[in-house]
Amino acid sequence: MKTIIFFLLSVSFFLPQANAQVSASATATARIMTALSITKNVDMNFGYLGSSTTSGTVTLSPVGSRTESGGVSLFPGGTVSAASFSVAGDPNTSYAITLPSGDHTISSGGNNMTVNAFTSSPSGTGLLDGSGNQTLTVGATLNVDANQANGIYVSGEPFVVIVAYN
Repeated sequence: MKTIIFFLLSVSFFLPQANAQVSASATATARIMTALSITKNVDMNFGYLGSSTTSGTVTLSPVGSRTESGGVSLFPGGTVSAASFSVAGDPNTSYAITLPSGDHTISSGGNNMTVNAFTSSPSGTGLLDGSGNQTLTVGATLNVDANQANGIYVSGEPFVVIVAYN
């Protein structure tokens, strides 16, 4: 009997305690980032052009070159420029670019043209440099009606470009 009691006492000494506690630890972190900003540098300008009895388009690339199709003629002179924006924020950080998705109206008197198919450089996603800066340029397509009336066509409302950290 003494042997059994000694054995039970010996075994219970080596069994894990049911009320034993264990623990683990973790750290908390946070990164404070510079607020992302976008500032317009240059407005979009399709330059001088002419219409005919056939409708057409003028496509302005994000680098500022333009091409015509249909009944549109490109004339020399005037200012031709893609819209340009300065984006600033945390260095070496990527951001998403959201361009207008629908038609944007420009007007002269009671006459209208639409601007659509916006494109950008960089396209879709940008990457801020080591100083936290990048230039974003935006082009689009201008839709010119047949016999479009002469005039200087301007946006009643500016188009909006949105940037957000990825």
